[in-house]
Amino acid sequence: MTTDDAALPGPALYRLLTWLSPGFPVGGYSYSHGIEHAVEIGLVRDRDTLGRWIAAILAHGTARIDGAVLAAAWSATAADDADALARVSEIAKVHRGTAETAVETLAQGRAFLAAVRGGWPHPRLDAWAARLRTSERAPSYPVAVGVAAALAAVPRPAAVAAYLHAFAAGLVSAGVRLVPLGQSDGLAVLAGLEAAVLEAGDAALGADLAELGTATFMVDWTSIRHETQYTRLFRS
Repeated sequence: MTTDDAALPGPALYRLLTWLSPGFPVGGYSYSHGIEHAVEIGLVRDRDTLGRWIAAILAHGTARIDGAVLAAAWSATAADDADALARVSEIAKVHRGTAETAVETLAQGRAFLAAVRGGWPHPRLDAWAARLRTSERAPSYPVAVGVAAALAAVPRPAAVAAYLHAFAAGLVSAGVRLVPLGQSDGLAVLAGLEAAVLEAGDAALGADLAELGTATFMVDWTSIRHETQYTRLFRS
């Protein structure tokens, strides 16, 4: 097991890059996290509004929760504390503001755990999956990433930063397709989110789970409205 300040070993780096790449089979391309309805009603309409929307999610929304629970899941796994991991899993799920974003995280968490177990088998991953089946629960996506990262000797800060970068990149990709924007605009949005991603990562590493919360009411509202949108490309 690694420590927070350890260098990122070669195999751990390879796994982290693979697991959080756009091609990893978790179905991330099918979720917009409410951006589809935000585009529909004109709240997100260009490069600047897309960047501000995602930056708010990183600072005050679901990404804030995800980063914190990923870090906590990593720590619980590193300590081999099954009870702490179960508590983190529950916290991760109750902080989803809408049914659609709950499906988003649970479906991706289930897919991520299955893919990692298939490609990089580990007895503790198998044991955790068995406990989840017994309790008829699915893991949230950031919790699953935190567990796998800890078992693969990926340092906690690197796992959090990579997850949040992938989260932001996924929303940028959705925005590029929906507005629509050119690839150069999408790249500019992602570049502009660098400070927001890094700040969110730092906040996650020092977060107190008892004090977590979100303040992105319009994101929750657009996610709720997405369910009844007449035409939809995305699942959330």
